[in-house]
Amino acid sequence: MMSLLATYGHGTENDFVLIFDPDDTQQLSSEEVAQICNRERGIGADGLIRILKRDGIWFMDYRNRDGSIAEMCGNGIRVMARYLVDRGHRQPGIFPINTRSGKKFLSVPEVGDITVNMGQIAIEPGEVICDDINEKISGIRVNVGNPHAVFFVESFERVGDLKEPPRLSPTFPDGINVEFVQERKDGELDMRVHERGVGETRSCGTGTCAVAMAATFREGGNLPSKWVIHPPGGRLVVEIDSHSNAILTGPALLVRDVDLTAFLDKRAK
Repeated sequence: MMSLLATYGHGTENDFVLIFDPDDTQQLSSEEVAQICNRERGIGADGLIRILKRDGIWFMDYRNRDGSIAEMCGNGIRVMARYLVDRGHRQPGIFPINTRSGKKFLSVPEVGDITVNMGQIAIEPGEVICDDINEKISGIRVNVGNPHAVFFVESFERVGDLKEPPRLSPTFPDGINVEFVQERKDGELDMRVHERGVGETRSCGTGTCAVAMAATFREGGNLPSKWVIHPPGGRLVVEIDSHSNAILTGPALLVRDVDLTAFLDKRAK
């Protein structure tokens, strides 16, 4: 049985299993991805990234913890970029990575924080209501290449448990990422997030971009803008330029290599 080695890493404690598979030979089923990401019976992660190469450009094949396909992950793409540089597949500098929501350009130093241009993001029309926290509150819909609903609250004590998707109106058959935001006295923002297909996570890159755009919208929509956002797992900076491009900056760490051979063994049986 051929072994399958992977790498475990995280960006502000949003964690991933990365499989280097440039020739696209290690396709995994959604059930296998869910098993690998299971925190009780697997490696444990918020998602799995296969690092592919298509038409000469690196491609991020991203799956949520439950095995479902996702368009993009702002923390995950930075961890993937750190892998490419640390393992010698790219030189430090600026380079693109393709995703299901388009090509993203990253600035990757030899050490330190990584910046990714997430592309244009936009406020979506239509009201969204959350009635999960004792009273109905209105949120702001944001498209970051994947869908988000952002709700500003006075205190996270109102939010409670985010293990299950918050109840929203209208409903979203394909799911939606939901952020709750609390303003700090210093003007920075705290956030919690329920990611579709995952549950509550310690951080969400696209979620912080959605929060930055929603906060800008609340303050009149003037661009450019810059926000410092604190998910539970750390600190991220989001700048939105005059063309509504979101630029996300934060850490990305590789923690250890892991052996997935046992999961291949189970698949063979």
